[in-house]
Amino acid sequence: MRYLVTGSSGHLGEALMRSLRGNGAEAVSIDIKPGPFTDHVGSITDPGLVRELMRGINAVLHTATLHKPHVATHSRQDFIDTNVTGTNNLLEAAISEGVGAFVFTSTTSAFGAALTPPPGAPAAWITEEVRPVTKNIYGATKLAAEDLCWLAHKKDGLDCLILRTSRFFPEEQDDPAARALFSTPNAQANEFLHRRVDIEDVVSAHLLAAEKAPQIGFGRYIISAPTPFSPQDTSELRENAPAVIGRYADYRPVYDALGWTAPAGIDRVYDSSLAQKELGWTPKHDFAAVLARVAKGGSPLSQLAAEVGVKGYHEETFEDGPYPVE
Repeated sequence: MRYLVTGSSGHLGEALMRSLRGNGAEAVSIDIKPGPFTDHVGSITDPGLVRELMRGINAVLHTATLHKPHVATHSRQDFIDTNVTGTNNLLEAAISEGVGAFVFTSTTSAFGAALTPPPGAPAAWITEEVRPVTKNIYGATKLAAEDLCWLAHKKDGLDCLILRTSRFFPEEQDDPAARALFSTPNAQANEFLHRRVDIEDVVSAHLLAAEKAPQIGFGRYIISAPTPFSPQDTSELRENAPAVIGRYADYRPVYDALGWTAPAGIDRVYDSSLAQKELGWTPKHDFAAVLARVAKGGSPLSQLAAEVGVKGYHEETFEDGPYPVE
């Protein structure tokens, strides 16, 4: 199988290229920025370039995007150009070339305001059935791109799978309050309970999606570390998360030794069971695995995450966090 990977100078694109080439797979890559795993420096908004790169491709892994960190620094038109028009260019070229599988990297941010329940309400239990409530231009354009994938499947027969990934970047927290409460590794470990996934597991989900797309046809899947919680825990999770966590994991000795703190409350939980069931996805990095690793002095994140490293999203630095929040 010959892959086209977009966004190959970013976190996930690089991780995919590292894994594909490490396994001897044939892969072509594109990004607007140069990088050690980027073959072609250019934009997916250029339809001629996209058509040229699509020749001979069997599967597209489309990770290129403007992200949430760009909302305050880029225009809405910038988001539309990259996330919507760029995706449409890729879809049209894939249809024209008879590509067998198209995997679109979306985001749990697409759920928008549905992720944040009102005060006093239980934590939101997020499955693929939850209806998104658009919150910003990032979510709006990712949803629009998802709909273009659906049209490409319905009208043109292109097999498309959409992966709504949770957090996998290693950068520090953008929320000053969170940075004051938790160190970066502490925050990352906490998030594996309900809203983070390791990049190694995101890679495996994408490769499985490329393999399974011709069988499934079209589908949307949440890609997040398996949670130990159940929907019955949501009320208590919002008010007393440490008590719930303690029922599922003996985390306190490890956390105490590291000087770490569990979150007082959790407002949403991503349920990735559908991806596990339909894609056959078996993520390696859940909270139990992370806890065991940090207990031995390791990092909450995998070796692949360390190899890809911190990328940043802007050329400039900001006083109050890794990126400005709108």
